[in-house]
Amino acid sequence: MVAITEFQKVGVGLSGFGVFFLLFGVLLYFDSVLLAFGNILFLAGLAFIIGLRRTAHFFFQRQKLRGSSFFLGGVVLVLLRWPRMGMLAETYGFVLLFKSFFPVVFGFVTTLFGLSRSSFSMV
Repeated sequence: MVAITEFQKVGVGLSGFGVFFLLFGVLLYFDSVLLAFGNILFLAGLAFIIGLRRTAHFFFQRQKLRGSSFFLGGVVLVLLRWPRMGMLAETYGFVLLFKSFFPVVFGFVTTLFGLSRSSFSMV
């Protein structure tokens, strides 16, 4: 079992609230204040979970610079009150940053719900 520190628990809470404010901001027709608050909380939570140095290393790897620039540029656009353009840029950057992680998440979800590849076939 992996021990979770108090900083990581705080980081999970901050990230959770960040995602909540992001979703709530989108539901309220791209409210820029909620989106900006959600972005700041999510990034702060990520820094608390994996550490400041590892967060900077993750975002500024050579192969991830394009995704990082779109994601962080989208955060800046939201902070400058261009929420729709900012969220589009953030979404594209998020997909570029985490595209190698999506198969792991889908595999976890399928095992969580007891689904297998054979349940998806029509034959």
